[in-house]
Amino acid sequence: MAHAVLSPSAASRWLACTPSARLELQFPDKAGDYAKEGTLAHEFGELFLRQKLGTDVAGLLAKARENEFYTPDMETHAEEYAALVWEKYEIARKTTPDAILLVEEHIDLTAYVPEGFGTGDAVIIADDLLEIIDLKYGKGVAVSAKRNKQMMLYGLGALLKYSIMYGVNRVRMTIYQPRIGNVSEWEITAADLLEWAETELKQRAKMAFEGIGEQVPGDHCRFCRAKAVCKALAEQNLSVAKEEFMQVGLLTPEQVAGILPKLDGLVNWANAVEEYALDQALQGVKFPGFKIVEGRSIRKYADDKKVAERLEANGYGDIIYKPKELKTITTLEKALTKKGFEALVGDLIVKPAGKPTLVPESDKRPEWSSAEEDFKDVSV
Repeated sequence: MAHAVLSPSAASRWLACTPSARLELQFPDKAGDYAKEGTLAHEFGELFLRQKLGTDVAGLLAKARENEFYTPDMETHAEEYAALVWEKYEIARKTTPDAILLVEEHIDLTAYVPEGFGTGDAVIIADDLLEIIDLKYGKGVAVSAKRNKQMMLYGLGALLKYSIMYGVNRVRMTIYQPRIGNVSEWEITAADLLEWAETELKQRAKMAFEGIGEQVPGDHCRFCRAKAVCKALAEQNLSVAKEEFMQVGLLTPEQVAGILPKLDGLVNWANAVEEYALDQALQGVKFPGFKIVEGRSIRKYADDKKVAERLEANGYGDIIYKPKELKTITTLEKALTKKGFEALVGDLIVKPAGKPTLVPESDKRPEWSSAEEDFKDVSV
């Protein structure tokens, strides 16, 4: 699927930090399981809406249920989303019989955003009011519709296309986040939305497309693909306590309270730097003073059933379960002694290779002679 350089979903980032969109292009988009789960949830939402509009989607629904990320709860949440959209659509038709509902609507933003486009989950156009409804399947952070830049872009694109046909004066934006019970709505006049587009969006989007402007760190950095090597973000995080707490002594409760709100961003950035460094090291980049070693590995049963059968056959059936599964290897070693445990089931214990880890050169573990080859099948 093609993605715009200035993606509406990242608008809060590239509007605040205009160079970020171009900087991100240097890094792969590692869409993980959460993104795949969200994509499937949107597919169900779309299918249920199309079903309400009279399309036969039985076959497509059956196929979607075969997806590895499918759960019955996902289907329920998607049905609830479709019901919310349909309720809004029916309200619109009471005042505007020819109101329209558009599902997964392509939205052209090129009037204000170079090469800009997006896809609106659900768009309802009626006399006076245009509604944008967006399904968010994440459950980590509640997303607000208030001045939400992604929603404002969707509303703007739909307004430019349909306002003349329906005399739209208001644009209402709704974010539906079913897994945390979040329904957030915000409304703006069409005039104010167009003013924002002219006075703020147009120039900032031009700068972002050209990759110019000042790097501005903030909460918007959390999902930036360039955050691990962003100098501005590094300077901000490394200076969290540098100036404020240089005095000798212990931190006061007030000083600790001042640090706490900054920790999430600091930890998120630190994890990103570690992940980036390891990924680069696996590709052959040398970081002075560091090396790759095999990380810690945990032993596990090669076959729980065979282990249980063998221990039961040797009279240990009364001590090996807790209450329905086998006790841990360490617990059984203590009960049977290491020597006895090894004699009975040692051949049924495996120790997978540990994940690669980047450590200081002083670490006593041996360095892998060819990290790229040794870890070519390992995902990090």
